[in-house]
Amino acid sequence: MTPAPYLALVLGVAILCQLVAYRLRVPSILLLLVAGFGLGQWVSPESVLGRDVLFAGVNLCVGIILFEGSLSLRFRELRGLSSAVVRLCSVTVLLAWGLTTAAGIAAGVEWQLSLLVGAVLVVTGPTVIAPIIRQLRPTRRVSSMLRWEGIVVDPIGAILAVLVFQALIVGGPDGALTTAALTLGRTVLISTVLALAFGVLLEVAMRRHLIPDFLEGVAFLAVAVGSLVISNELQAESGLLTVTMLGIYLANRPGLRLEHVREFKEHLQVLIVGALFVLLAGRVGPGEVVAIAPTAAVFVLLLVLVVRPASVALGLLGTEATRQERTLLAFMAPRGIVAAAVTSIFALEIEHAAQEAREAAALGGATAQETLALEASAQRLEQLVLESAGLVPLVFVTIVATVALYGLGVGRLAERLGLATTSPYGVLFAGAPVWARQAAAVLGELKVPTLLVSLAPSEVSQGRMAGLKVERTHILSEYAVEDMELAGIGSLVAATHDDDTNSTAAREFGHALGQSNTYQLRRQGEPLPKRSQPGERDRAEGRMTESTAKQQTASKLTARVAFSPPMSAPELDALSREGMTVRRTRLTDQHTLDDFRAREPDAVLMFLVTDGVATVVTPRTHLPQEGATLVALVRGT
Repeated sequence: MTPAPYLALVLGVAILCQLVAYRLRVPSILLLLVAGFGLGQWVSPESVLGRDVLFAGVNLCVGIILFEGSLSLRFRELRGLSSAVVRLCSVTVLLAWGLTTAAGIAAGVEWQLSLLVGAVLVVTGPTVIAPIIRQLRPTRRVSSMLRWEGIVVDPIGAILAVLVFQALIVGGPDGALTTAALTLGRTVLISTVLALAFGVLLEVAMRRHLIPDFLEGVAFLAVAVGSLVISNELQAESGLLTVTMLGIYLANRPGLRLEHVREFKEHLQVLIVGALFVLLAGRVGPGEVVAIAPTAAVFVLLLVLVVRPASVALGLLGTEATRQERTLLAFMAPRGIVAAAVTSIFALEIEHAAQEAREAAALGGATAQETLALEASAQRLEQLVLESAGLVPLVFVTIVATVALYGLGVGRLAERLGLATTSPYGVLFAGAPVWARQAAAVLGELKVPTLLVSLAPSEVSQGRMAGLKVERTHILSEYAVEDMELAGIGSLVAATHDDDTNSTAAREFGHALGQSNTYQLRRQGEPLPKRSQPGERDRAEGRMTESTAKQQTASKLTARVAFSPPMSAPELDALSREGMTVRRTRLTDQHTLDDFRAREPDAVLMFLVTDGVATVVTPRTHLPQEGATLVALVRGT
């Protein structure tokens, strides 16, 4: 197979796996790895792309992933968590390295390779943490700790692996320690200088508007890739630290707007992650997995039951992290693409080092003693090559096992600890008028979490007096958009009197909740939307006249219209003043939906609650005749 069809196949398989995983609500990496294993039995990525091109591409892609992730790391997230995050990225890493090395030795891995595996597997990574956070939607504190650990520890793990690798190649404690110290010093120095230089360059270009909006994403991508390559040329494997530091620098510059860059990078990351897992998994055969299975089983059990809990417990001792947070972190350490990529690269590098040692031994040294030393080094590296044959499959089995264990089991644990919910179906109200407070109270009685956001002192005080959860802030404030707690929230109803604020809030919160779960009230002065055909959006009315098109707000600037029939904010307030209230009605075979409509012809249908799941009602919602609870604004007494 030629490269073009193969790459097209890889991309198609990657996207399909992620779509299926989204529908099944399982970690996409599991499907990607299985698909990659299967595809690799048919055609090997190395046979199509070549080993050098494959690993060069992998290195660049991993750098892009870390750069994208680091652009989301803001220091303000560390308020009240600074010491916990610092410990996670330092003390916990060292403890995990030592304990993982011991686990490898206990499982039967040669001690030198155990040191290397231990360094590689201290990482978690954004490629596995981000999807789990997106699905789990934990508290802000837990999310911040997991993201900082996943992104910052990745380059640290890569550097540790480089130091161990070079020590293995050099051999002997004296030479190894000297080499490791020099390598670490050069890596930190080069990464810091390059990150600052390129960071200042991009910041100046952005502040002076030298880069047009449509080129911001690709410009940042080019600079990130360039800094990665330059850094790696100056010091092997230092590029990951460089791009991570570059991203953190840019993310924390005051007033620097990076929305276009983040959106571009997020889309690119989804594509890259899927392709990388399929490609790298294709290099591992079933025979290799079977051969390493007993060792891997013991190793993974020790990682999950001993290494992670012990390293987190000891590393976070005395920090701001609560007992519940430490418990969740102790059972949340899936390994991702960085572990797979770094292991694959170093397995190849060990082979190269052994080959170079054989060639040097064949040429001989200046003296007989030097010749013997070269031959001994060649024999030692050749033995290391033989022992490292199971290195890549061991790490891939670890990735599959940890993603499956943590990805499928962490939801229930987080829910029991009160740090997340496996069913985020709560409702966020932008605005807290009378009807919204009544709706929140009724939903609360049905065990549906709610959150009201308002700046009006009367709305806030009355909501809190009613026992409702209310945030006093503007729905478009930086706090609301970036830092407000959304654990358990699944949908937004933008209900302020400013239609433009409602539209903007719906689009902004669509990034976290999904555009299909954000709603706004009908705009004031706009006609009732016509019933659209299946598959169309609520506001898509088919062919519009030229005058209508000029008067109505562009559909891309609006969200789905809530409630049936749709009402504007002043209309709902007027109905409340007339005495209509929000109540719940259980639809049964004795009191069906038709019976309800006959009794309450003027009702505004708001929410449909089934088994604790709240759905915002729209004109297109299919309502059952029975078997659900209807929340509506009614005139009944």
